Amino acid sequence: MTESAFHNKRQLTREDILPLGEYAAIRRERRSRIAETKRQRRVEVGPFATFYFENYDTMWFQVQEMLHIEKGGAAQLEEELAAYNPLIPQGMELVATVMFEIDNAAHRAAMLAQLGGIESHMFVELAGGRIRGEADPTRENTSPQGKASSVQFVRFPFTADQIARFRTPGARIIVGFDHPSYGHMTVLPEPVRAALAKDFD
Repeated sequence: MTESAFHNKRQLTREDILPLGEYAAIRRERRSRIAETKRQRRVEVGPFATFYFENYDTMWFQVQEMLHIEKGGAAQLEEELAAYNPLIPQGMELVATVMFEIDNAAHRAAMLAQLGGIESHMFVELAGGRIRGEADPTRENTSPQGKASSVQFVRFPFTADQIARFRTPGARIIVGFDHPSYGHMTVLPEPVRAALAKDFD
């Protein structure tokens, strides 16, 4: 599939996925290309949280990699499409995988125990207004014991006016958390803002 065919597609289908042999032949090149794409869509916020903003390209690569590694055939393909299609932005939103990355297991468990409900405390801020993140309602983002999941999926719905502001070169865009135990924010670097602006229709 060509680079132009990737741009702003909104759904992965079976026809988009390469057979294992064809993918293996181009895997090294695609891994290199997607690494650069991901670099422009990655935002660290605070000491151990990272937003990975997803799009068609990143999800195509994820599905191809899962099939390459697990070799589950047609049944696995359907499962992967069902799992990853919801993470492709649909033209009026940004969608992110948010990961809390702490190497030490004991420290990670202690920190996540303090972050219950954090799925309701993520935002994108521009022009003085905050767009609240909407957590994936099909997942247990916080356990009954109050422990946050180390991986969260969140979408940020935009209005047409907010999209226009986001697309403005040099616009000051902030991504952050306002959780009582994790109040951190980061200004999007201009290359990241420019890359994410392409997710909108």
